[in-house]
Amino acid sequence: MKLGKGYGPFAALVNSLLVLLFCASPVQARTDPIKLAVLGDSLAAGFGLEPEQAFPALLQAALKAEGRNVVLVNDGVSGDTSAGGLDRLDWILGDKPDIVLIELGANDALRGVDPATTEHNLAAIIEKLRAAGVTVWLAGMMAPRNLGPDYVAAFDGIYRRLADKYQVPLYPFVLDGVAQDPTLNQADGLHPNAKGAQVIAERLLPFITRNLDLYAASVHRPSRP
Repeated sequence: MKLGKGYGPFAALVNSLLVLLFCASPVQARTDPIKLAVLGDSLAAGFGLEPEQAFPALLQAALKAEGRNVVLVNDGVSGDTSAGGLDRLDWILGDKPDIVLIELGANDALRGVDPATTEHNLAAIIEKLRAAGVTVWLAGMMAPRNLGPDYVAAFDGIYRRLADKYQVPLYPFVLDGVAQDPTLNQADGLHPNAKGAQVIAERLLPFITRNLDLYAASVHRPSRP
């Protein structure tokens, strides 16, 4: 809308106000922090650790140290499965995240859930997040090797298949560098200790920052203030 010259000084004033309105609004939207949620299980929740020792808290601290304009929300629940994550997705969407990193599947494998069921649940999570306009990232998991080669092959392939199908960024194995290392795990051999969580955060950070920059460029929002 633009008023013609026939309206005189009033037209000039209105036109100036319209220019300020349309220029200012997008700038405000772009300066809001990017909200990144981790939808996960006990690995994200930090089972056996203090809250500030869980890998999402460590990632938040690292992003802040880099001057990143990001708020990281830890939506990890100990014992959660892919089905549980799907069930509580509406609650997570209530926080209006911009990005969700899905870190689920370990408990499915520990319980011997059919890999096809896990894959179906994770696909449903991705599709529901996409339908809500949320960007999706995926953190992979590997099945315990004592479940046999057929189960291992079927389960381990879930994450690459989903990443390829939905074209989402994949961090192949969230426990990379930590799994089966007794110095980095608690006595149960399953949950990282404080040092192990630090390794997870350090290895995840380049994946997070790279994809934050890609996300910010795609929506014309800075990942830094």
